[in-house]
Formats: sequence, structure tokens, C-alpha cells
Amino acid sequence: MRKAIFLLSFLFTVTAFLNASSHREAPLIANDPLADNTDLYAFRSPDNPNTITIIANYIPGELPFGGPNYYTFGENIRYEIHVDNDASVPGDEVTYRFTFNQVNEDPTTFFNIRLGKQNLKTTYTLERSTDGGATFITIITDGVVPPNNIGPRSIESGVGMNSDYPTLFTNAITNASTGEKVFAGPIDDPFFVDLGSVFDLGDAPRQNGPSRDGLAKYNVHTIAIQVPILTLLKTGASTTPTNILDPDYVIGVWASASRPAMKTLGADGEISYSGDWIQVSRIGMPLTNEAVIPIGDKDAWNRMSPYAEISETTWDEYFYNPELALYMDDSQFGTAVPSLSALRIQTASLGAFDFRNGADGVSGLKGTDLSGTAFEAFGDLLLIPGKPRSVDLWPIFHTGVPNAIPYQLATGKAGNPLAMGKPFINNFLPNGGDMLRLNMAVPPTSRDSEFFSPLGLVQAAAIGLTAAPFNTNANLEFIPNMDGFPNGRRLEDDVTRIELQAVSGVVLAAIGLWYDDYDPNSSPSPVTDDLLGVLTYSTGVDSNDKPFRNSFPYVATPWRGTEVE
Repeated sequence: MRKAIFLLSFLFTVTAFLNASSHREAPLIANDPLADNTDLYAFRSPDNPNTITIIANYIPGELPFGGPNYYTFGENIRYEIHVDNDASVPGDEVTYRFTFNQVNEDPTTFFNIRLGKQNLKTTYTLERSTDGGATFITIITDGVVPPNNIGPRSIESGVGMNSDYPTLFTNAITNASTGEKVFAGPIDDPFFVDLGSVFDLGDAPRQNGPSRDGLAKYNVHTIAIQVPILTLLKTGASTTPTNILDPDYVIGVWASASRPAMKTLGADGEISYSGDWIQVSRIGMPLTNEAVIPIGDKDAWNRMSPYAEISETTWDEYFYNPELALYMDDSQFGTAVPSLSALRIQTASLGAFDFRNGADGVSGLKGTDLSGTAFEAFGDLLLIPGKPRSVDLWPIFHTGVPNAIPYQLATGKAGNPLAMGKPFINNFLPNGGDMLRLNMAVPPTSRDSEFFSPLGLVQAAAIGLTAAPFNTNANLEFIPNMDGFPNGRRLEDDVTRIELQAVSGVVLAAIGLWYDDYDPNSSPSPVTDDLLGVLTYSTGVDSNDKPFRNSFPYVATPWRGTEVE
């Protein structure tokens, strides 16, 4: 009887654990930080543009002085980076799988590092699949994970590693047998946001007192891969893109962590694992599970693959009528969230279109002549009465945006959103799931350029609409920041601000569905007070607490445990 009760309680524990998800964004994964995805980045490498850099971070909120048991990658976890390059073929085309091993080199000490020996010394094996996960080949064995940046005696002194941290960090960069460059180890958390104010009922920027980067001086562990574009290219695609928006160059990227289904604790302290591998965490677009999916569904969302979302439409509702939009609408709860007062949903864009939750958006266009537009082929998905953001937020997160009418800049449209405009972006990969979608043909914007901006595509749209020579023609051309979020994600991109601006309707405005205060009879300029309010909105935290590196892996070295400022 006692054994049966034990087995029953154990099964309940395992079941609860397997329901697990990212930056502590779902209830269950918050109890399993080693398997917790925090952020994902994918961008064309600025100093090596023939490659794509993908960065997947894990283990949120690492204190640099977290001894004696410092955080490191977990054993019995599969950390994976997934790439889809062909929507016509189900599932991933390329997968990178990391597994880690730990060794205690000197179990007689409580110190993490002593006399050149490390406890929790971690190495990794990297496998790659290019056939949809059917087979994997090992491309790195015994990859080096640098130690945590504990302090000067542990790192520089003769009784420690007798080295310096930049050297340990650089020496951990490894070249795979198949041409990838790889780094795995502790770093400064590159995400920047005032977490305290955001989750204090949307008080960002703070109405009383200065804002604070809630992740400043915290570390995470990263897996960074720099991959030749040709490795990620879909089968049959030309090795040279036809133009900067070549649809064959679009990829979708997501990351996950999985654990064995069963963990058994023995009376002698031994731990064994068995059963199938179960996904316990995933991430694609930033903040999806954190600020879009409600708390009751977060664990369920995390255990699904992006491809399962195609048949599970429950999640669509959270994009059609997003909760955040309620706080940007004075007819709902907008007046109760003064920090978001600059962000207001269009209620009568062009005098006709209402995008507030529950309104019809542009769905009234259905049944009119939509020839030559994306609505002609996908109207049933994009033009849904009562679901106004099916036209912009849903495709941004689930399919990417095509280079098609109406998803072109208003430049050249002469006031008609359904006219042909200035080609802007094509990261369309209609596989139905939440991923970072990146067009690898778009050139990288130099970080030294006067046009470089952490506002990504929002700033690219503003340049294309207002700055010469870009706003003087409707030609296809590279606009600075076309390589920014949500066309992939660069480390510098202020994704919290961009996503709040998008919920407010900035994408709609960019394609010609202007804010309510636009009156072509009084002023031909669409840059109205409402639009300026959205473009100049800030959460109060606009950049990372440490500068990023100029070369791979681009992230900053981790904070030191003995630093006092």
C-alpha cells in the first residue's frame, strides 16, 4: 500500500513537472531554471554577413555571486535550436542539439575553483541534423564551457585559474567540423526591460521615480551559433538571392529544452532518468508567453511545438484581441494605465476602421475587389469580423509578413492602403507557429551607422516614410534597420517597446491606416501627434547595461561575483 501511494504521488509530481516553460514566464518552468529558455536572437552577422548568428539563452536571473553552487547548464537536458526553411515541408529542416556533462575535479573543497581545478566543470557535445531530425551527426565533442566569473582570486591568481576572464571566454569559442562557430557559457543577460514596472500593472515608464533595468547585473547562460547562410538555405534555393526580399531566404527559428519523462531518486542518492524526451520549455518571438498568453495557458503553450499551433486555434484569440490593447483604449481600461497614454488604438482610421478589441478592423473589405492583394488569397485568415488584429498582430507572430499589398509602406500609395506601395519586408513563412522569422537576404545595418536604431522595423518604416531619399520613391531598396526585429532579432533591439508600439497599431499606420487625428484636408503629412506619441514612447529602459562585443558571440562577458558597482 505504501509503495502504491509513493508511485501515485510520484506520477502526480512528474505530470506537474512535464506541463512545464521562459524569463520565469510560466508557473511550472519557474521551478526548473536550468531548462528555462529566456531569450532567442537571430540576425545576419554584422562583421561576417555570409553567416547567421543564433543565440539562445537559458537560466534566468543568475546572481554573479551565487556560490558555492554556481549556475551552469544542466545534465539530462536537451537544449535545441530549430530552423525551418520550407513551409511546404512539415517540421524543422535543421536542428542543433546540445547536451552537457559536469565533472567535479576536486570534491575535497567547497570552493568552485581552486588550484586550477574546477568543480562543476562543464563540457558539451553538439549534434546536428539536416534531415528533419531523422539522423544526427556529432560536430563538436568536449566543447569547453568557461567557468563563472567568480572573482580575481578564482580567475587571475595562481591559486585559481591563473588566467584572465577575456582569455577564458575567447578560448571557449569553438569551430565545428561542419563550419559553424560555437560558444556556450555564462554571459551578461542581454535583455533589458524594467520588469518591476511592466508587471506592476503596466507602469512603464514609471509614473513616480526613475525606471530600472530589472535584469541589470544579472547573468544567463547562452548557446550561440554562427552558421553559414548556405547551411540554412532551403533545398533548391539559389546560392545568390534574387533581391533583398527573396522568399527562398526566409527561415523560422525557435529554441527549446527537453527532459526525460521519468526521474527516479534512489535511497543511496543515485538519480536515474528514463522514458521519452519531453519538451518543457520553448521560445520563438520574445514576450509571447510572458505578455500575450494568459497565466492559465502558459504551461500548456510551453509544452507544444510551434507546428502544433496550426491545429490548436485557442492561442489565436490572444492575438486577435490582445489583452494589452485594453490598456490602450480609453473606452476600456486605458485611463487606468497612465504610463501607456501615448499608445492609443485607432478607433476611426481613415474615418472608417476601428481596431479596438471586439471591433471589425478592416474585415468589412471582404467581398470587395481585393485582386492582387494578400487578402485575395488569405482573406479568411486576415479579415475576420470581431477580431481586428487578425490583419496585423496575428500574421506578425504566426506567418511573418509578405512583400504584398497591403503590407508595403504607405510611401507611393497616394493615400490608398490597398494600392501598391514601397516594398518593405518579406519574412513570410506560413507554417503557422510562433517563431523568429528572418529574411537572410536582407543586409545587416552597421552598428556604427547614424541610422542604426534599436527600434528595428519601426525605425525602418519611419525612415521609409519620412526621410529622403527613401521617401521619394516606391522602389525596392535597402532601408536601414530592415534587418531588425521583428525581421529576426538583434541583441540591441528594444523588443518590449517595439511590441507595445505594434499593439498600439504602428504597423497599421506604416501601411497607410493612419491614426485618428490624421486629416488629409488640413495637413497632407501623416506624422500626426498620435503617431509621434507612439514613435517617441519609451518604457524608460532603452539599452543594455553592458555594451555588446563587435565580434562573435557579440554578447557581453558575465558580471563578476565580486563587483560592487
